[in-house]
Amino acid sequence: MYRIGAITIGQSPRSDVMVDIKPILGPDIEIVEAGALDGLSKEEIAKLAPIEGDYVLVTRLRDGTSVTVAEKHITPLLQDKIGKLFESGIHVVLLLCTGEFPDFGANGFLLRPQRMLFEVTKAVGEGLKLGVFTPSKDQIEQSRKRWSAVTKDLRIVAASPYVESDASIARGAMELSEWGAQIIVMDCIGYTSKMKKHVKEITSCPVILARTVASRIARELLE
Repeated sequence: MYRIGAITIGQSPRSDVMVDIKPILGPDIEIVEAGALDGLSKEEIAKLAPIEGDYVLVTRLRDGTSVTVAEKHITPLLQDKIGKLFESGIHVVLLLCTGEFPDFGANGFLLRPQRMLFEVTKAVGEGLKLGVFTPSKDQIEQSRKRWSAVTKDLRIVAASPYVESDASIARGAMELSEWGAQIIVMDCIGYTSKMKKHVKEITSCPVILARTVASRIARELLE
């Protein structure tokens, strides 16, 4: 049986993510999960919160709580967990986050969903009216900077996949539909296939989901 590492910037396990990833990877692949915040108390995690000017990340704790952290604090924690997964004999590690990070030292294949999601979206959506879902309003400007490289015809909506998600995603989808989006990208591993289906029903346009794009590429490497 093949093994793949899956590392969240929050706490593992991420059953909310695995529900969509496991069927794509298949029963012949064992998923070994790890989390950057594993073993940390809520008080310790609170100290990782971003301040003005930080690159903002949103993730989930083991109890389902949503937390906001700064990339600069998470990166060294991720590096440690990534290194341990590769040291255990795993050759492919999937990062469960679409945020932007500096390069990690890696002794194997480190799959970074942000890069995969960006390149896939650029390949099929360049120049179109692009709608983007991001978890927090605090991430809108950093998201605009990223996705304006695909098209200048851009609309970004904030909708958490973790807190009151059904209502906020429906509102975001309606906004993008009224704006006339031609293609939509859901730019967070937290967004689910069910959420994607809901957005597509409202907007009637193609929707690209980060977690399924990343897991299909992972499967390609392991087949």
